[in-house]
Amino acid sequence: MTSLNKTLCLCGSQQNYVDCCEPFHLAIQHPQTPELLMRSRYSAYALKNAKYIYQTYTTDKQPENPVKEIKEFADGCRFIKLTIIDSGHDDSQGFVEFKAHYFYDNLYCELHEQSKFIKEKNQWKYSDGVILPVADIKIGRNDDCPCGSAKKYKKCHSL
Repeated sequence: MTSLNKTLCLCGSQQNYVDCCEPFHLAIQHPQTPELLMRSRYSAYALKNAKYIYQTYTTDKQPENPVKEIKEFADGCRFIKLTIIDSGHDDSQGFVEFKAHYFYDNLYCELHEQSKFIKEKNQWKYSDGVILPVADIKIGRNDDCPCGSAKKYKKCHSL
């Protein structure tokens, strides 16, 4: 994976990628909180790094989430923003409530989830979550882009 040295991290931390999620993606460091793991998973989805996402599932959830299926989902989406609503943890378990905003074809989608994380071999891992229902929105080329850029969709996130 090539470093994105001066690029802001896609997780929304306002840090450069090289100082934020890249050390996690390269296995140089491990996230020290569930929120940092969630952020790194989001940026891995945006960068199509399915192997990292797979590795950050708990061991018992990995068989249900093969790398091929993770990659197919990531490849079909254009991720635009992560919003962390709440997070917390103790020594062995934690949670993150977040919204992941992305485009799938010409649909604007929002995944609103309350995620559960556990420590496994002294590393935070994603276990599962409760997805809260949010309706997808069909976006026309001349509609305002829902990312908040104040541009038309065709000039912003349209393919």
